[in-house]
Amino acid sequence: MSPRALLAGGAGFVGSHLAERLLSDGYEVVVVDNLITGFVDNISHLRAEPGFSFVLHSAEDAQTLPGRFDLVLHFASPASPPRYLAHPIETLHAGSNATEALLNVARRDGARFILASTSEVYGDPSVHPQTEEYWGNVSSTGPRSVYDEAKRYAEALTFAYRRSFGVDTGVVRLFNTYGPRMDPDDGRAVPAFVKAALANEPIPLHGDGSQTRSLCYVDDQVRGILALAASAEAGPINIGNPHEQSLLEIAELVIALTGSTSTVELQPRPIDDPERRQPDITKAQSLLAWNPEVHVEEGLARTIAWFVANGTTRTPLV
Repeated sequence: MSPRALLAGGAGFVGSHLAERLLSDGYEVVVVDNLITGFVDNISHLRAEPGFSFVLHSAEDAQTLPGRFDLVLHFASPASPPRYLAHPIETLHAGSNATEALLNVARRDGARFILASTSEVYGDPSVHPQTEEYWGNVSSTGPRSVYDEAKRYAEALTFAYRRSFGVDTGVVRLFNTYGPRMDPDDGRAVPAFVKAALANEPIPLHGDGSQTRSLCYVDDQVRGILALAASAEAGPINIGNPHEQSLLEIAELVIALTGSTSTVELQPRPIDDPERRQPDITKAQSLLAWNPEVHVEEGLARTIAWFVANGTTRTPLV
């Protein structure tokens, strides 16, 4: 009998790639997603696959799903500033109510549980690069706190279930993931830059462009997540590409790769926007034998090709 995976948030950007890989690895995959920020077309190509099913539902109600699971993955949350600022309460519930519901499924079934956490738990870091031991520099009251604090609480709850109930848990902290199926309007740098460049419109750059990000292609990210899932490690473990670039460098690379006539347009910088992002991936390398493989130029070229083929406008179901 095939192992069975419950994937919350599986109609999202990263979740849909995880669903693909799990199916190819022989899992039966049940995706539960309320489509607040996910898209049915992210998984439409999987609907006819044997062993795949989609449930339009909140992850908060995961315990009502029939059957038992061998693996539970929590990827259900708005994940970009415009999206979590538009859905602040739902974002906090994704970190609290949904996390507890999914942990209860894992506890009930004796399943491995993987929490998708984020580099945002480090806030605007004063330590560089960021190791898993760094506690972060995070505002608990600023506008971004609905996401940052939801993820920090979700981590705390996950470790509490591990200590109190012996649930087999793992926490992964994802850094600046990009690739095909990103929402072009979710406000993150790569889709915003690509969308503008393909239209030969000004590239929106918040601040002076000196802020750094470390882009990790989604295929590399999925490999790291599933390496953690296949291990007995509790984490947290950073999964990201330590190749650090300024936002201006990324914008200029997108312009070059698209052959665009776009110029860079400086805009006001959002509140609590982090100055630098770079993961220390020593633990991923030593404990999971994981390293990123896709160079940023190659990954951006693939991402641009996907936007060219699929367009830069998408409409959520709800």
